[in-house]
Amino acid sequence: MIKNIWNPAIYHGRGIKGVFFEGWYYKLVSRNLSKRLAIIPGIFRHSDPNQSHAFIQVLDGITSQVIYHRYPVDSFQASRSEFLIQIGNSYFHKQGFQLNIDGEGQKIEGELKFDQLKPWPISFFSPGVMGPYRFVPFMQTYHGIMSLDHSIMGSLNINGEKIDFSRGRGYMEKDWGKTFPRAYVWMQSNHFPESGISITASVATIPWMRSWFRGFLIGILIDGSLYRFTTYLGSKISSLKVSDQYVDWIIYGTRKTLPQGKYSGYELSLRAERGNAGLLSSPELDGMTPRIFESLTATIEITLKGLDDGRLEEIIYQGEGSCGGLEIAGSIEEITDQDTIKKLDE
Repeated sequence: MIKNIWNPAIYHGRGIKGVFFEGWYYKLVSRNLSKRLAIIPGIFRHSDPNQSHAFIQVLDGITSQVIYHRYPVDSFQASRSEFLIQIGNSYFHKQGFQLNIDGEGQKIEGELKFDQLKPWPISFFSPGVMGPYRFVPFMQTYHGIMSLDHSIMGSLNINGEKIDFSRGRGYMEKDWGKTFPRAYVWMQSNHFPESGISITASVATIPWMRSWFRGFLIGILIDGSLYRFTTYLGSKISSLKVSDQYVDWIIYGTRKTLPQGKYSGYELSLRAERGNAGLLSSPELDGMTPRIFESLTATIEITLKGLDDGRLEEIIYQGEGSCGGLEIAGSIEEITDQDTIKKLDE
C-alpha cells in the first residue's frame, strides 16, 4: 500500500508475489553489558512451499551461538495498520516484544518493553533512512531504522536462566525485499562513554537498472541531533579499507549532513574492530542460507569534524563505542577496490 511508504516498521509483504523476505532486528544489551542478544523475527516466501517459512533467529553475542527457530508460514500474522506481528506464540512491536519459544535446544519466555525510542526522522520527501530511494519500486533490499537508541525494561528466561535487561539499551532496524546485497558492511553501537550517542552505518552494492552502484547510509545521534552521511545527500567516501581485524572508513558530508548546521561540510572517520561472531542466516533467491557472521562484541571508534571550506573548525565528537554490532559479508573487494569505485563514483 502507498501509505506504508511512510511507515517503514510495518509489514510490507502483503500482496507481493515471488521471492520475498522481511525481518526485524532487535539488539539488546543488559545494563552491566554481560548479556547481549540479537532477536530477529521474520518471514521468507518462495515459489517452493518447502522453502517458505517464518522464523525467529536468536544470536547470543557473548557465546556467538545462533539458534534458528523455524515456523510454518501460517504461524505468521501481521497487522494491516501498525507494526504488530505474531510468530507462533511470540509477539513483536515497536514498544517491545513477548517471547514464548520452545524450540530445539532453546526455551525462551519473557517480555521486554522499550521507552524513549529515537527513530530515524520521516518526512514526505524522505520517508526514512533510505530517503528518496524508498520511492523506487524495484530495489533489491529496503531498509528501515525504528530506533537508534532506547531504554529496556523487563527480563527473559532462557533455558531456566533469568536475564534482567532492565535499564539496558536497545536498537531496532529492519530489512525487506528479495535478497540481501551481494557485498556489504554494517556496523552499529549505542554504548559510548557519554549517554545519548549512537551510530549506525552500512555500505553495500546496490543493483540499479543493468548496473550497480555503491550506496551507503550513516547516522550519528549526538545529544538529540542526527548527523546524516548518505549517498542521496551527496556525501562521498574518501576511503574504505577492510582487513581481517579492522574496517577503516572516512566519509565527507555536505551542509545537508546536519540541517541548519553551522559548517559548510563534515568529515567522519570510523574504525571498527572485529569481535567474536555468530553465523546468521540471510535471504537468498534459493532460500534462507547461513552466510553472515555477526559480532556483538565489536568496538567502533568515531571522530566527527566540522569543516569550513575544507579546513578543520571543530572536533564535534570523538569516542569509542563498545558492544558493537558488525557484519562483513560477500565479495568485499567490490566496495573497496579503488579502481572500481572511482568509476562508480564519477
